[in-house]
Amino acid sequence: MRADRLVATLLFLQERGRVTVPEVAAELEVSERTARRDLEALAAAGIPVYSQRGRGGGWSLVGGARTNLTGLTADETRALFLATGPLSATPELRTTLRKLVRALPPTMRAQAEAATRAGVVDATDWSRNAVTADAAHRSALQGAVVDGIRVRLGYAAVGKPAGERTVDPLGLVAKAGVDYLVAGTDNGLRTFRLSRVTSVEPTGEPVTRPPDFDLATAWRTLSGAFQDGMHAVTARARVHPDTLALLQRFLGGRVRVGGPLPDGWTEVWVDGPAAKALAGHLAGLGAGLEVLEPPEVRQWLARIAADLTRMYAGEEPPAPHGPSSSSTDSEPSGPLPNFRDTPRRAS
Repeated sequence: MRADRLVATLLFLQERGRVTVPEVAAELEVSERTARRDLEALAAAGIPVYSQRGRGGGWSLVGGARTNLTGLTADETRALFLATGPLSATPELRTTLRKLVRALPPTMRAQAEAATRAGVVDATDWSRNAVTADAAHRSALQGAVVDGIRVRLGYAAVGKPAGERTVDPLGLVAKAGVDYLVAGTDNGLRTFRLSRVTSVEPTGEPVTRPPDFDLATAWRTLSGAFQDGMHAVTARARVHPDTLALLQRFLGGRVRVGGPLPDGWTEVWVDGPAAKALAGHLAGLGAGLEVLEPPEVRQWLARIAADLTRMYAGEEPPAPHGPSSSSTDSEPSGPLPNFRDTPRRAS
């Protein structure tokens, strides 16, 4: 940390020309004693820094000596600060950006500062729920990946109590705003959704990295099976024009739109991981969509409709859907899956 402070102090001197100990202490959020000690350390290290006592005195760089951040063009600097500016809510990035700004030539400094204010990250979704709950463990996992340290990972998988396992962190992946850890386990490569991580404890042991491991290739392999599973069942349906936009917003790329039908509705094909799950998603569209095939999806929709009718008509609530020998009722029991979760292969 002291090396960081010394660099920050030097850049602050360069920016101001002359500074006082209280100014350095306030800028770097340290005590005046620490600020004075850092200034003296710069001078002792051979940096041309000198102090002048009395009124109007302070610490200065001899002859206007400067240290510059070189090699960046104006466009590169702007791109850098546009990319990092919205993330500068973290103390580490605020410190980093502050150092970079001071190291830039004066002609680039104003534009860089403007770029940091050009964007903002809202950490809540439209339901006002935090979407960065995984941030508490992200830093520890990033450190474990970079340092190559095995960790004991606390993790709460879907429908299971939280448990602990030892894994080899190999990389972090951001997918559609959701962060995942790719790690080696006793059962091979797996992915872990960061929002379900409950604890991270480094073991001090080195990771076992597969030969020729490439994070992008590994992620494509792991996520490919999950994505294929999202298209395991296809329903052909007709949808009312007023409902088509809602269907596309709900299921996005899993909807393929055909041509108009004689009755003014539109033919569509909708993919899902299973008949029950697909019916659960389509049921919310009510009479604005009719599934034409396959029969399994139609039967699940009829069952959902009957259950809801009994429940809201004040009749005896339906029993939960369990497994049966019927080919139309062979889907897993329990609640519909959350399709933003990690692949089934992943722990």
